[in-house]
Amino acid sequence: MNSIRVSVALAAFNGEKYIREQLDSILENLSKQDEIVASDDGSSDRTWDILKSYEGKDIPVRVIKGPGRGVKQNINAALKCCRGKYIFLADQDDVWVSGKVDRVLRYLGKDGCSLVCHDAKVMNDSLTEVLMPSFFAYRGSKPGFYQNLLKNRYMGCCMAFERELLSDALPIPEEIEMHDQWLGMINDKKGKGSVFLPEQLLFYRRHETNVSDFSHGSVPKMLRKRFTLLRAIWKRRKLRNF
Repeated sequence: MNSIRVSVALAAFNGEKYIREQLDSILENLSKQDEIVASDDGSSDRTWDILKSYEGKDIPVRVIKGPGRGVKQNINAALKCCRGKYIFLADQDDVWVSGKVDRVLRYLGKDGCSLVCHDAKVMNDSLTEVLMPSFFAYRGSKPGFYQNLLKNRYMGCCMAFERELLSDALPIPEEIEMHDQWLGMINDKKGKGSVFLPEQLLFYRRHETNVSDFSHGSVPKMLRKRFTLLRAIWKRRKLRNF
């Protein structure tokens, strides 16, 4: 396990339309020291077969069956199986820019940085039109616990972190909204450093079946979500003593 440099945790579900392009872009960034852990959450299309076709190559791809409980727990399942020193998150429908891993690894583990969140270009479904040249500019992205409590700027598909974070972040609680804010804020609360890297290292594809969106609903709904998140972080801190 110590010889594995990077693990890519990829959560998949009915992603046959885009997943091959994503896998090829990820593999272009990896070496034989790395691995992909792909958790399929019970796809009814050809996603499972496509993922299995990548097994047995020079760069290890391990395909597991997800728990069938939605995206948070599917990502949780993939993360539990990751063996690398550094963990990169990946969606099934984006495209990584060449050199992404090398650029991120210039920061991880250096000067106290244990988590990196990089910028992305938001694209249409065919990747032919730029909808937002910078996700960071759209969200006003910046690090910090309270900044990301008030307005979440963590975006899972743009995140990488040291594996030590998993000891406190897993299991991902059922009651929180999404995994990315949870991971980022647990890292912040542990007093670990995070870097928001202003480089567009991903083409973030928007289409009709995206799991996440950019809206937060009404103010009361948003406040309930934040209270639930804070309570979950408090409980985890008490349990893990960090």
